[in-house]
Amino acid sequence: MNSSEYNIELFSAVPSYIIDDINRYGKIVKFYKNMPAMSSDDTLKYFYFVIEGRIKVFQFNFETSKEQTIKILSRGDMFDVIVLMDDQPHDVITHTYEDSKVLQVPIDVVREWIDKNSEFRKLMFRYIAAEMRSLEELATDLSLLDTSTRFIKLLLKHFDKNRAKLKLIHDLPHEEIASLIGTVRHVVNRHIQELKKEGTLHVERKKLKLQDISRLIDRVQLK
Repeated sequence: MNSSEYNIELFSAVPSYIIDDINRYGKIVKFYKNMPAMSSDDTLKYFYFVIEGRIKVFQFNFETSKEQTIKILSRGDMFDVIVLMDDQPHDVITHTYEDSKVLQVPIDVVREWIDKNSEFRKLMFRYIAAEMRSLEELATDLSLLDTSTRFIKLLLKHFDKNRAKLKLIHDLPHEEIASLIGTVRHVVNRHIQELKKEGTLHVERKKLKLQDISRLIDRVQLK
């Protein structure tokens, strides 16, 4: 395997034997747009590092047809850390927003890296801590905040200050955005129209663009 295929920032800090293991055991897997990605059965055997694309991780209630997006995986993300830690099935569904590419490594090999290498272990612990914080924030927001505030927080969370634009969610259909904040499409449509009228959000060719970050921050802080 050519290392340039999985040249993500995580692997710049790992020892050479981990790169050797990747070359020996790793496999590049491609998923096409609007298709399922890694399954629960897959994650019992393999661990995944996202190289490119966007992959939605969500749960779906077949009785109510309600959906809650847990995370959008993108370059540098890992999946599934829960199975990696407890070796139990994880009842989530994955789906691609666009053509995506991941590095698939046997899960026991990744567990060995954690056991034997302190630097990789630190990287994993930092990533897992960030995931726990994100899930805690999602649970708190769903319980305590109204949909308008949740929508604004979502916009601010995905605003790339360095490039001054939204990332990951900028071109998603409104029903996908609704799934991220625990609501329905028409509610998101209403909030988008409200922000457009006040001049903090612009929509062009179905893509969202923030225009007044400070005003959005003020609105969240006043809640």
